[in-house]
This record gives sequence, C-alpha cells and structure tokens, in this order.
Amino acid sequence: MDPVEVLNLEDDTTVAIIEECLLRNYNVWHFLPKNVSYIDGEVFAHSKIIFEINKNIKPFFKSSDLISKNLREMDIIFLRQDPPFDMSYITSTYLLEYIEKEVKIINRPSEVRNAPEKLFLNRWKSLTPKTIITKNLNEINSFRKKHKNIILKPLYGNGGNGIFFLNQNDKNFNSLVEVFLDSRPEHFIMQEYLPDIKLGDKRIILINGKPEGAINRIPSEDDIRANLHVGGKATRTNISNKEMKICENIGPELIKRGLVLVGIDIIGNKLTEINVTSPTGFREIKKFSNINLAEKLINSLT
Repeated sequence: MDPVEVLNLEDDTTVAIIEECLLRNYNVWHFLPKNVSYIDGEVFAHSKIIFEINKNIKPFFKSSDLISKNLREMDIIFLRQDPPFDMSYITSTYLLEYIEKEVKIINRPSEVRNAPEKLFLNRWKSLTPKTIITKNLNEINSFRKKHKNIILKPLYGNGGNGIFFLNQNDKNFNSLVEVFLDSRPEHFIMQEYLPDIKLGDKRIILINGKPEGAINRIPSEDDIRANLHVGGKATRTNISNKEMKICENIGPELIKRGLVLVGIDIIGNKLTEINVTSPTGFREIKKFSNINLAEKLINSLT
C-alpha cells in the first residue's frame, strides 16, 4: 500500500480495514511495493507492525521499525496501492504472484495487473459509454465529430486527476489533445459525455462479486468530476434494479479472476470504471448507510 503517513484517517478505506483487523487482535504489517524482494525462492518484505490507530495521537498510528518478513507466513495480504501503475508496482505484483496460490492476496496480483480500471470494463461494451483508447489523431477527430461533447482523460490516472470535459465548440480541444499526445507515452481515453453526471457518479462496492453498499458522489457546481478527492460530495443512495443487473453481469468474472474487493462507478446506468487496485468508499457508506464493509470483508476472508 501507500505510506501510512499520507492517508487520511477520516475517509481512507485502507485505514478502515486496518482498524477492523486490529479490533480482532490480528497482527497487522505494512509494506510498500518497493520493500518487496525475491530471495532464493522466497518473497520477503521489509515491513512495519502497526500496533495502534488512534485519532488522538500524531501521527495517528503507532508502528515498529522495519522488519524483514517472509510473506509466505502471512494469512492475508491486501494489495492497496493507489494507481497509477509504475514499474515498481508492476514488479511487486510479479513477485507476489509467486505466493498467490498459497496466501490469500486481495486482490490477486496477476489479475490486478491484468485489469486496469479504465481498460477492464471494456469487456462489457454494452454497459459502457461510447469509448475510444487511442493516440491516432484521425480517430480522435472522428470521435469528437460524431459525439460532439466528450470526456478526455488519462488511461492510468486516479481520483479525477487530468479529466477534461470538452463541448463541441471548445477551442481548447486541439491544444489539449496536443498536450496528451506530446506529454504521455501511453494511449489515452475519449468517451461520450454523459449528462447524467449532474445527478451523480455512483460508487458500488462488490465483495466476492456481490454488491454490498453504495454512495452517490455529486459534482460541485463548477466541475464535472464527482470524485471526492476533487470536491465531489458524497450522499446517501440505494442500488437500483438496473445497477443490480450490471453487478450481476460482471460479478461472475470478478470471482473467476480472484478480484474479491472491487469498486465500480456508474453514471446514468453506464459502467464507467471498475476499480480493482484500491477501491474506496467504506467510510462514506458506513456514515450514510451504517454498513460496516470492513467487517463484511474480513468476515468473508476468515
């Protein structure tokens, strides 16, 4: 996962999972992707033991110094680093893959690597907005001409970073495309604009392929992005029948791939993202619906 120091105690899902484990008197170890090593057939990580999470102390946690730990001795490993992927992250998934048949790893490293958020959902084309993933200028111009109002975003971004709404008359279109073409080595995404974003971007948490809780995220008045990191407001919501159908459609494939904890995003009955790296929303769902997803998750694994 990411450094504990950078996490927000009040709204971070990883911290909620740690707290649930500590409540059960489990030994909780923390390590970064760069701390993982392959040594003579074994996978080790220089890790800290987390002793306590307490909002009344600064920092809000107590931990040990780094200790070399054979990860084969663990009962459960949570893979919870935020995207975007980098080669350190990719390497850690390859190393953890050596032990994924012997240790419960949530989510399965090989499948996390194979299911990037904005690529994986295209397996269910009928459920998604019209989308292209490209660096070809002719395809870009053709897509914009057809759909007029579009969303432009990086392939491996997160938290709403680098997402742009461009209407059919926006004179910044060519400049922004140039920036994406020149500054990013990878492909990027263009999607049709979904006006229903004004009603919110719903995050649904699935555990073992089944929806267990949801929140709606409403964009601020001066933004089209609903992500909580960029000013979106979380509100109470229910899962509609159409949204249940989406969950039922993708659930079996998630289970097959060992993707135990998944967060999906839905705008106006269209599936816009499948988050398998570090899905969030536990704190907000507990606040609005009194559903303890950390408890549900650990119960499902023990």
